[in-house]
Amino acid sequence: MSTQQGKLIVFSAPSGSGKTTIVKYLLTQPQLHLDFSISATSRYMRDGEINGKDYYFISPEDFQKKIAENAFVEHEEVYKDNFYGTLKTELERIWSEGKHVIFDIDVVGGLNIKNQYPDQTLAIFVNPPSVDELERRLKFRQTESDEKIAMRLEKAERELARAPEFDVILENHDLETAKNEAVQLVSNFLNQ
Repeated sequence: MSTQQGKLIVFSAPSGSGKTTIVKYLLTQPQLHLDFSISATSRYMRDGEINGKDYYFISPEDFQKKIAENAFVEHEEVYKDNFYGTLKTELERIWSEGKHVIFDIDVVGGLNIKNQYPDQTLAIFVNPPSVDELERRLKFRQTESDEKIAMRLEKAERELARAPEFDVILENHDLETAKNEAVQLVSNFLNQ
């Protein structure tokens, strides 16, 4: 598969919407021929994370050098000196294996990919049942402080407003239904 033939499947949503669970499920469907795009980040590695599996961990200085070298498909400075991005070499790696690229990425990054590869990309926004349900899910995880959850919910409001810019809004009221709908959406797009 050449770089022109490879397709890009973007899943974006506010934190707690279920996009990561849906992406992981899609990766278990061999008929879709998907591989996960590993993002690069300048943040510190957390316990249990593996470089090259969870993220490509790059220092803020090296990240900025790669930006200057035009090495990213998309990138964003989420907080001061805290960068995230998709390396062009990551797309090339996956396409060279004859697979399509699937992303679990924030809303801005997802739309940037769609804008750069409009015909090759299916951009799916995973919509949670409500902001209240999003807050419940984030608290249930017990991975972040109340302050962090409040920041994520504030960001979620901005992200939800951008949902209409995506090709499809996938409602995640019931996870099993959303997973099955995601398989159908992706399968239809790949067979176009």
